[in-house]
Amino acid sequence: MPRAVYVLALGIFAMVTSEFVVAGLMPQLAAGLDATVPQIGYLITAFAVAMAFGGPFLTVALLRTRQKTALMILFAVFLVGNVLAATATGYGVMVAARLITGAASQAFFGVALSISAQLTRPEVRGRAIAAVMNGLMLGTLLGLPLSTLIGERFGWRAAFWAISALTVLAALCTIVGVPSLGRAEGTGNFRAELTVFKKRRLWLALSTSTMIIGATFAAFSYLNPILTEVTGFSTRAVPLLLIAYGAATVIGNTVVGRLADRYTLRVLGGGLALNLAFLAGFALLADVPVPAVVCMLGIGLVGVTMNPAMAIRVQRTANARALVNTVHTSFITLGVIIGSSVGGLAINGFGLRGPLWLGAVLAAVGLATLLPDVVRGRLRPCPSPESSYVKS
Repeated sequence: MPRAVYVLALGIFAMVTSEFVVAGLMPQLAAGLDATVPQIGYLITAFAVAMAFGGPFLTVALLRTRQKTALMILFAVFLVGNVLAATATGYGVMVAARLITGAASQAFFGVALSISAQLTRPEVRGRAIAAVMNGLMLGTLLGLPLSTLIGERFGWRAAFWAISALTVLAALCTIVGVPSLGRAEGTGNFRAELTVFKKRRLWLALSTSTMIIGATFAAFSYLNPILTEVTGFSTRAVPLLLIAYGAATVIGNTVVGRLADRYTLRVLGGGLALNLAFLAGFALLADVPVPAVVCMLGIGLVGVTMNPAMAIRVQRTANARALVNTVHTSFITLGVIIGSSVGGLAINGFGLRGPLWLGAVLAAVGLATLLPDVVRGRLRPCPSPESSYVKS
């Protein structure tokens, strides 16, 4: 695997850590910005909305830019957003900072996945995507607890300064470790880039990704209250359980990356079926500690870890360019928004098991979106990098 793939993962790690930092420092941010905890929660929503809707527009603005240059511009925008967050004097400034970092983060995902596809052979593209996406998994496993620890020890501003320093480090590593590449072939014409979105199969593939992530985040967003109020764990045990969940995502992502190239549809179908079973099992047995933990870890193994297979399916249906990858990650982010927001409504109607049942329903819908491709047969192989990109 090219060294550049792991360098790209470092950049994603920095951005995911910034995305999650608010969740770990809600009380401190509320006190420091003279806001309520629900208002601080909206900062998470602001980041997600900026990712879903701002990221593609930022990617379009960089279509004519060489890919490595685009990465450096996105690092600069992201750094500005984090410095603004670290120096925020009020809630409105923090909202602006989250919108800036969210849009930059989403566009970075798209360009990074595009570069990883160019640097690797088609038959190992799934492994490359898994390696890049390990930045996301490690952001959950390490970035969130570390940024929370820094914020608790030295204040919430220190957490954002630490992320800013990590961003600079990732940018320097990118300068050294990622080769100079031309822009992707055909990306100079915005209308030409949009023609691929006329494919009905592409929209089905994007919908599958939304359902997979929505099903997972319906559960993940409310693990803390479910584990404490329904399963009966103490608040001290929850961080350890979440670390175990994060470790399961790293393992699952690695396994899926190994299988995604050759067995894309089987991996997605099997993952959705298992996730459906784990979510339903969790909902039924949430009050019994051992099976509840087993189901929770199962969701970690087959939830967000489907990312490599999801990306391979989208790229084979359309192409591996930055705009397609960015729009795909926007649909993934839409899944996060649906899972977390509708999951909250499910709690109002059905209690804390409601989000788990919602997740099971979304997983079932995801399985339905796979059927046309299953009936049609195997997906075509990924196009070679030479057919989709032009090197400088």
